[in-house]
Amino acid sequence: MSERFTKVNILSVEDNLGDQALIRSYFDSRTKRVHLTFVQDGEEALKRLFKPNGKIDFDLVLLDLNIPGKDGRDVLKDLKESEKMKHIPVIVFSSSSIDEDIIRSYSLGANCYIVKPNDLSEFENVMGQIEKFWLDTVSLAS
Repeated sequence: MSERFTKVNILSVEDNLGDQALIRSYFDSRTKRVHLTFVQDGEEALKRLFKPNGKIDFDLVLLDLNIPGKDGRDVLKDLKESEKMKHIPVIVFSSSSIDEDIIRSYSLGANCYIVKPNDLSEFENVMGQIEKFWLDTVSLAS
């Protein structure tokens, strides 16, 4: 089976329930290839990523920066400093358009930075671009 047709496990670290619903709705209506797991804070994200048995469950992380507890910057830093986990692509998906957040995210190892759109049709457009690039074009390690 071609890699682009395999199931992609995405961890979405997002505390906004409305954004969670939009992300889920987008993928549920367009593809059966995505399995989404949502967590709302940094500590839970790290628990899901760094399992005691060492098993890696996710192919891609969609990460909000401004989340409760350990923020997204710390989650990104921990993930990218780990030899075992640093290969997992991280898409920072944040409402912040501040240059400092963008620059810091890239310096911490983010694979891309997307500012969340406020408009529903633009949100769907951005999700479509994520799907096309990260699910159809890029080869993800399994």
